[in-house]
Amino acid sequence: MKLKILFTYSILIFNFSFLLSYVHAQAPVEDSTRIIKDKLNKEEVLYPEIKGYIGIVHPLYTISSEGNSSNFDGYYLVGLPCGINIWKSKKFGVSFEFTPFIRSDAKTTKVSNYLFHPGALYRLGKNFTLIGRAAFETGGRFGFTPILNTVYKRYKTHNLFAAILLPVRFGNDHPASVTAAFQFGIGF
Repeated sequence: MKLKILFTYSILIFNFSFLLSYVHAQAPVEDSTRIIKDKLNKEEVLYPEIKGYIGIVHPLYTISSEGNSSNFDGYYLVGLPCGINIWKSKKFGVSFEFTPFIRSDAKTTKVSNYLFHPGALYRLGKNFTLIGRAAFETGGRFGFTPILNTVYKRYKTHNLFAAILLPVRFGNDHPASVTAAFQFGIGF
């Protein structure tokens, strides 16, 4: 029975991850590489465009039927995401993120989990991006993460960004959970 549930969740996550890329792929495209005038930097941008980033993510509060928990209450958990964004056009791209999580409490500090976090990016405009990610953790959990990201400071060589995340996780003999988290970082 557990294998059937795991298989069903896996199919749902797979479909969610690639839904945006399928919808975007249906739009007519003249050429796979395009040069578009960037209004902010007054320069031409060649697509596809590859960008990288590093950051820090703080899970704040987790809701689960096993009991709710708060970061900083008996332990501290922090993630250090790094990733690559491949922008297919001005509005759409794909992303591959890797995040080790470090947990520290009164007794020990250790890497508690490693997250592979692929996803689809959709620019909403006015420096906001909507991101839908699939989630696969070495701790045995899986799920998805909707993210609202904003660039709050642009420089010529890099950007500073902040994001609100709502990770939803299943599996590993635990009930489903939802976590509110905050991320900030630097994109280059």
